[in-house]
Amino acid sequence: MVNQNIIIALSKGRIFKDTLPLLAHVGITPQDDPETTRKLILDTNHPHIKLLILRASDVPTYVQYGAADMGVAGKDVLIEHGGEGLFELLDLNIARCRLMVAGRPDAMLQTGRLRVATKYTHSAECYFAEQGRQIELIKLYGSMELAPLVDLADCIVDVVDTGNTLRANGLEPLLHIADISSRLIVNRAAQKLKHRVIADLVKQLDAYLHAGATP
Repeated sequence: MVNQNIIIALSKGRIFKDTLPLLAHVGITPQDDPETTRKLILDTNHPHIKLLILRASDVPTYVQYGAADMGVAGKDVLIEHGGEGLFELLDLNIARCRLMVAGRPDAMLQTGRLRVATKYTHSAECYFAEQGRQIELIKLYGSMELAPLVDLADCIVDVVDTGNTLRANGLEPLLHIADISSRLIVNRAAQKLKHRVIADLVKQLDAYLHAGATP
């Protein structure tokens, strides 16, 4: 008989905070206070459901290799990952933002090869290839806004929410690449072997989302 325990991978920060109300609506709550616990595996009020707390970029990998059955990840992270070994089940419509090219107002006017700083190298490469623009990618993991200010790069590719950090550093959103929201993903094998449990959870979440409720 297949083990019907379910492990759900969540990323720290905004996605985690936005996902908890959704899970609570379908009757899943962590036993420990997420704000104070140092645990990375959280028990819930359901003995067969646990929450795994990870870095955002690691969620698809844990799901792909079956260390987690399901997960919640931003579309930006999924694009970079490539989606191998997993299915997207639902757009949860949370942690919404935009993947943008940003920089000084005149950044796109220059000719020649653009220097683009980003952690979203795959997305940036594909976008500029479609535009027919040659670029030099500079991979960074944080403080993207600094790169144009010290002439490390001509522009950046990053997720933008309010744009306040960009404006505070004299930069602007310049080009729209994609609208981003968080998706419920599932391991391909778990989708088959634990179909009943997963399908029931997805059905409840889908009904809640389509009722027009917001977390």
